[in-house]
Amino acid sequence: MELIRSLDRGATWSWPQVVTDTPIDDRDAGIVETARGTLLVSTFTSLAYEKLLAASRDWEPDRTARWQAVQAATTEAQRRSLLGAWMVRSTDGGLTWPAPYRVPATAPHGAVVLRNGRLLFAGKDYPGDQRRVGVWESADDGLTWQLLSWIAPRAGDSVADYHELHLVDAADGSLIAQIRNHNTANERETLQTESSDGGRTWTAPQPIGVWGLPSHLLRLSGGKLVMSYSYRRAPRGNHARVSVDHGRTWSAPVVLSDDGTGDLGYPSTVALAGGELLTVWYESKRSGSVAQVLPEPPFSVLKQVKWRLPA
Repeated sequence: MELIRSLDRGATWSWPQVVTDTPIDDRDAGIVETARGTLLVSTFTSLAYEKLLAASRDWEPDRTARWQAVQAATTEAQRRSLLGAWMVRSTDGGLTWPAPYRVPATAPHGAVVLRNGRLLFAGKDYPGDQRRVGVWESADDGLTWQLLSWIAPRAGDSVADYHELHLVDAADGSLIAQIRNHNTANERETLQTESSDGGRTWTAPQPIGVWGLPSHLLRLSGGKLVMSYSYRRAPRGNHARVSVDHGRTWSAPVVLSDDGTGDLGYPSTVALAGGELLTVWYESKRSGSVAQVLPEPPFSVLKQVKWRLPA
């Protein structure tokens, strides 16, 4: 897991700084700055890469050798002991990062800070027997997390097929969470649930007419909400939508990119001065499935776009 910085509104970026690097797969890094100025980076670990390693005979020999060397340095039991959801915390602006510690959930964009300073984390219980989704709260600047509420599934849905949540507090005081859905009904559409009591109870998740996932949610200073998400149908790319009524309805899509040829997405958006928005995502030339991952460097890149809300 690496961190890069831009001091000029995304025009240039620093050399990567390693935040944490376990012997297995560290993925889905989300970052937030708390009300106290602490940086919290969340991640989860996976062994999915072992399937790629087993199929690596078609990869470059030096890459295969590097992967196998790391794999040989650990036992299967050691690798499995590292599975879980993790957080690293910096109190000096990212200069130093103490050792990671376990947290109860994972989500690709991490925790959020509400306008009143509350620190919430909407995510998926990992590892967990029931694979539920819920919201956790920290009262000590991200050091520990307590369950605030589970989010019950829509009638007929399996909560195990809900993934990759993100949360925002709307200007009317409500909380909005969006969910990546893999249930048969509205499969790969975004579902949305709301809370009017600070996250203690949630409405049944419902579709909002958006095919694409997963969402990143942002509240602008004027109260508008922006959701950005990946769109993996031709033309493949990334879209955004805007809500002017606290998430009750969402606009037609704003196309941020439409030239993707493979695996892409997980966009994150920030507001810049002067009304500009900056969205960053990853993209590769091929699909991420084991059968299609073949050497065609660079396998993955980061891309970005600056844009403005439609008039």
